[in-house]
Amino acid sequence: MLSAELKAFYMVARLGSITQAAKKLALSQPTVTTQIRHLESQYGVELFYRGGRRLSLSDDGARLLPMVKMLLQQEADIEFFLRNTGQVQGSLRIAATAPYYILDLVKTFRERLPQVEVSVEIGNSQQVLEALEEYRVDVAASSQLLEDPRLIRRVLGMDPLVLAVHRNHPLAAFDHIPLSALNGHTLLMRETGSTTRQLTEHMLKSAGVSFGPLLEIGSRESIREAVLRNIGISIIARQEVPHDPQLKVLTLENAPLLPEYLYCLKERKNARLPAAFLGVAQEMAPIEG
Repeated sequence: MLSAELKAFYMVARLGSITQAAKKLALSQPTVTTQIRHLESQYGVELFYRGGRRLSLSDDGARLLPMVKMLLQQEADIEFFLRNTGQVQGSLRIAATAPYYILDLVKTFRERLPQVEVSVEIGNSQQVLEALEEYRVDVAASSQLLEDPRLIRRVLGMDPLVLAVHRNHPLAAFDHIPLSALNGHTLLMRETGSTTRQLTEHMLKSAGVSFGPLLEIGSRESIREAVLRNIGISIIARQEVPHDPQLKVLTLENAPLLPEYLYCLKERKNARLPAAFLGVAQEMAPIEG
């Protein structure tokens, strides 16, 4: 189908990689490659210059790209309209960096509109905001502060960064430590694109802390499991630390608060389901002051 081939073309053009495009589209690499080649052979065009690992757009590909982007935008608008048509049913798609704030909103939202289908996908800040900008979700919760005139933003909450260690770790003897106490210890961090990682790196660099070998782990659940095995220590939002007798939570000197924001595209904020969800978020917003 031409629609699938154009989506493959658009994603490869945007990312410059068959591998990354396949991940975004939840397809295999051979499938994406076949779609691109079929599009080129069917119409006798060369859409990409192939050299090395990265693909670059040909002149024809560069001219086609804005047309495909407009077409996919129209398709997303049609799909969004259909999901928000009617008075009872519909579906709301949500992306979030963590479940803690968003699930309370989902619970209240579902109590008011029980027949609406709700889906929640979890990723890092970069991933969930990309999903919103690409119209793959309707609202996104992220700890990243994004100043974008296309978006509206609501504050969901603020959570302090703390240090999670195994109860047998040497630092577990303390309840509160300065950042300098982290010198030389193995630090567990999320992948690049995580706001928690960005805050942690900035905080430690500002304090002149030189931590030990960095161990990058791509999910907060895996980081917690690594701490439980005493593989290393991790700076993490307080709500993300599970209640477990094997863990010890330490407060950190001058640790920043990690905010959580809810984002929605301005052009869609008055649609029935996003508007209802934003209304719930407004009601449950933390009291300032």
